[in-house]
Formats: sequence, C-alpha cells, structure tokens
Amino acid sequence: MVSRRIAIAPNLALHAIDEGQGRPLVMIPGWSQTAAEFGRNIPALAKGRRVLALDMRGHGESDKPEGGYRIARLAADLEQVLDRLGLESGVDLLGHSMGASVIWSYLDLFGPSRLRRLVLVDQAPMATTLPGWGEEERQRYGAFPPDLASLGALCARVRAADRSDTKEILRGMFTADLPDEELDWIVEQNLKMPRGAAADLLFDHCLNDWRDLIRTIRLPTLVIGGRASFFSPASQEWIASCNPDARAVIFDAGQGGAHFMFYEAAERFNREVDAFLASQG
Repeated sequence: MVSRRIAIAPNLALHAIDEGQGRPLVMIPGWSQTAAEFGRNIPALAKGRRVLALDMRGHGESDKPEGGYRIARLAADLEQVLDRLGLESGVDLLGHSMGASVIWSYLDLFGPSRLRRLVLVDQAPMATTLPGWGEEERQRYGAFPPDLASLGALCARVRAADRSDTKEILRGMFTADLPDEELDWIVEQNLKMPRGAAADLLFDHCLNDWRDLIRTIRLPTLVIGGRASFFSPASQEWIASCNPDARAVIFDAGQGGAHFMFYEAAERFNREVDAFLASQG
C-alpha cells in the first residue's frame, strides 16, 4: 500500500494510504484511530476502485497542530483533501464511528454534490444521553454516556491515560476473541494521537446531535452495526430507516460484531461493502 501526504494548509498535511485505480472510496477512521487499521480492508476493496484511507489531523502519521480538534474542522479538512486531489464528483465515503460523524458534518457544511454513496459504520446519531431520555430513546439513538458529567469524566480519563489505561478503554470496543497482541498494536496506533487532543476531540464528538441531518440524507447508504457494540443495533437501524435508499446490516456477536467489525470480521465486511459500492442504481 502506498503512503502519501496531502498538504491542505500552509502548515498542515494529512497522511493517506492510496491504493488502486478507478472510482474513489475515501475511508475515514474513528476517534483516535488510524488509516493503518483498515489494513485488512484496503487490499480487497482496492481491487475494484481507488481507495484513500485518511489519517485525520492529529491522528496516525498526519500532522498534529495545536488546535482544530472539532468534528466540523475535520469535515473542512476532508473538503480540502477532495479539492487537492481534484475529486469533484462520484466520491464514495466510508466512515467508522467518529468518521461517520465527519461525513454527517461534511454533508451539513458542504452538501452532497461531490458524493455518490455512503458507508456508515457503527456511529450513534447522538452519542450522549440528553436530559429526559429514557431507555427507549437511548436505544433508538445509541447514546452511551448517561449524562454530560459522565462524558466529562471519560474525557478526563482519556487525557490522563497511560498505555495501560488506554488499553482498558479500548478493550471494550472489541469482542473477547481479539488476541491480546493485536489489541496492543491498536493501542500503539491510538497513542500516535496526543492524549490532550484526543480528549478535546472526543468531547466535541460526543456532544453533536446529528438526528436532523440524518433525516435529510438521500444518497444510497449502507449502515453497518454490531450486536456486541456499545452503540445499539437499534440506532443503526434507525439511521437506515430515515433514508428510503439505505439499508442496515448488523453483525452478530459471534461474527466479530463489536465496534470494530471491519477489523474482527474483515472478510464479511469487505464483501458487504464491495457489493454495495459495485451495485447499480
């Protein structure tokens, strides 16, 4: 896989893995994750298209500026990437977790004119429970911090986390079948992002409510969730229900169906995404 740097501002360049030829698929990792974590997906998906997997600002091998750790800023960075690469139309976007929120923010700020299809992988429409919500709303919209104070405590934990605590934070995002040495590698990828920047971005990420924007999406969309994820399958099905040209696929727990199903169940994930992107209509 070919690595490249894309300058999007005088003092800011993003790293990308660029593989294959044809219609572009831009892959956006989740919070604190890296493009390298799509290593089980890129070779398969690049057989039929050009795949660009991005490290967003502060992540992976990209530059790490002092600020800009907000979802809207990452969406603006994505627009700059598309500009620099001359991708004016027919772009497919795949976002995992926070990457899906970057896509929603991109649509909110720039509209769908460049885009063809979306793959939204396991992200809640509203990650933090709002006052007055009961269990039904939490399940429908996927919220997991029960209140703002809990979100603040989680962000403080991230800011202070060492390698061991980072591993414990990440452990719950995978099934129990993940080998410990693989989790260690993912921890290394996460720690490429400074913990202060990671905490700032997580706080902003978890306060965005995308429900109104999701209801407006009419691009063909594949929504992928997992029954063992901390985001409820019901929230993924709700996202798909808002769009007559969307469908949801939910991975069972025994099929690697936690938050990182693209990693733990890569073969099936690749088949589902490839078939969706290759389909007509």
